[in-house]
Amino acid sequence: MSTRIKADGGTWRATLAEEGGESVVVFFCTSTDQRPYRVVRVDADRYAGSGSFDEIPEEELRALFDASRSMGIPRDYPTYGP
Repeated sequence: MSTRIKADGGTWRATLAEEGGESVVVFFCTSTDQRPYRVVRVDADRYAGSGSFDEIPEEELRALFDASRSMGIPRDYPTYGP
């Protein structure tokens, strides 16, 4: 499994991060530097534990990408939870 997917005309690398006390997944476009990053909030416990984020199935990674928004995590964005 990988934290990279092809979507929206590019190749994207997903990274789990903390932002303002919230867990977020940030997608960075690795095929061009002309694309803005994308962010989605996730449940804090969803990917807890060493290596759990690196083992995400591609379908779930794609669902996270589809739920993400460009350039930040405004408060009105929903938190992803299957």
